[in-house]
Amino acid sequence: MTQATPLLSLRLSVDYPDKPSVLRNLSLEMYHGETLGLIGQSGSGKSTLALAILRLLHLHRGEPRGEIWFQGRNLVDRSEREMRSVRGRELGLVLQSPLSALNPALRIDTQLEEAWRAHAEGSRDAARKTILETMSSVSLPAERSFLRRYPSQLSVGQAQRVLIALAILHRPALLIADEPTSALDVITQSEILQLFQRLNREFGIAILYISHDLLSVASLCHRIAILYDGEIVECAPPSQIFGAPQHSYTQKLVAALPRGPFLDFHNDKLGSPASIADEDECAERSAKLSPR
Repeated sequence: MTQATPLLSLRLSVDYPDKPSVLRNLSLEMYHGETLGLIGQSGSGKSTLALAILRLLHLHRGEPRGEIWFQGRNLVDRSEREMRSVRGRELGLVLQSPLSALNPALRIDTQLEEAWRAHAEGSRDAARKTILETMSSVSLPAERSFLRRYPSQLSVGQAQRVLIALAILHRPALLIADEPTSALDVITQSEILQLFQRLNREFGIAILYISHDLLSVASLCHRIAILYDGEIVECAPPSQIFGAPQHSYTQKLVAALPRGPFLDFHNDKLGSPASIADEDECAERSAKLSPR
């Protein structure tokens, strides 16, 4: 079987001045059209990994060491000017606190128009067409009355959908979702997970879904990577994570879950992106990624 070229491939360590080795020789690959869940407890380095991929570690005085290959380029070598053209256009980001992530002083349509103009040239009509199509894609009203609202006039679920719309406006190759449902009620969480699954299926956007919730990740992702103490200790399809976890930390995570029908999990419920032929190939990739 021919091995697909990774969309993202990284070998990375990250230090902070007051906390060295937050990530230690972390090795991870993602493929075009894949949904990959990243599971870890608070402080394990999940958000640090997201910041490293986006080249935003300097905002927290973080220092990366290693390589971050994305679409054939090592992002570690890119200038800040080059990265500004990558963020938002090729790499999208969805954060966990939608109401604080949106600009409270700007109407929704203004924020969408500014995001469009940052990476595209064209008429106002072209921008509006893209914006309306994207609003429809995230199941939000495209009416002027809604677009003219301020973030404070939205529910938390609506605000999260606006954030997702901003992140996919330019149809990025990779969307990083950092705890995107943690501020939502259970029903809205389920709706947002279904939305991510649909966006992956319809647009082929690869999604790195960062969470501490193993069940949510299992319902969305083709593979799950377990981050523990700064390292990826296991990476496998959900059926293997639930059915035959290899690392002791993964075993504890699975053992702590409430037993029920959901844990009779089968990968074929998820659908499959075009670049991932079958579960055997997922397992083959996982074996190459798992630490020895």
